[in-house]
Amino acid sequence: MEEPKVKILLVDNQPENLVALEAALSALDQTLVRASSGEEALKALDDDEFALVLLTTRMPSMDGLETAAQIKRRLRTRDTPIIFVSTHDIGAHATFRGYAAGAVDYVSRPYDPWALRAKVMVFVHLHKTNIKLRKQAALLRTGGANDLLGQMATLLSDAESQARDLTVQLKGQASSATVRTTATGLQRSVRIMRRVLQDALEVQEEPGSPPAPNHRRSP
Repeated sequence: MEEPKVKILLVDNQPENLVALEAALSALDQTLVRASSGEEALKALDDDEFALVLLTTRMPSMDGLETAAQIKRRLRTRDTPIIFVSTHDIGAHATFRGYAAGAVDYVSRPYDPWALRAKVMVFVHLHKTNIKLRKQAALLRTGGANDLLGQMATLLSDAESQARDLTVQLKGQASSATVRTTATGLQRSVRIMRRVLQDALEVQEEPGSPPAPNHRRSP
């Protein structure tokens, strides 16, 4: 199954720079979205989720540093990575200001398209991984996950009961100490496993989570 494309936001007030970025990144086969100002970039980020922002440092009205600072102040976008694209080699002071504003990297024009694509792909992969983790977390909060946990809890409860009965039977027989110790250890291990699973079920039953199905709790 083909993975869904992620969105990358390209921010520059010069149309030719946006065209150059699109040409360099088109081989990644992701969705490239243009913004011609800091204000337009902030609106796009409010409306959609982006894996990465490529942001020019020099723009009229709201420059790249101010735009980056605004992005990082917002709860919705504060974790969105930003790569600054500069029109020239920058000094240490400007680099420090950029990182302080929230940038994760700098690229200077003229840039190597291969190097730029490699940097961007790192953040594309990270974003896709985060999406998968969020989906898995959501799955654990569904009723289906609760059903599975409930069934496992019931099975472990039955196994614990059987292990307890076996331990009692062995104590009344001329079994070796090793066999009796093994049976006792088995009973203890199953009990611990059941309690861990029970804790997971109780987490599922916290406010906001779907109710877990009925399941037996052993004493």
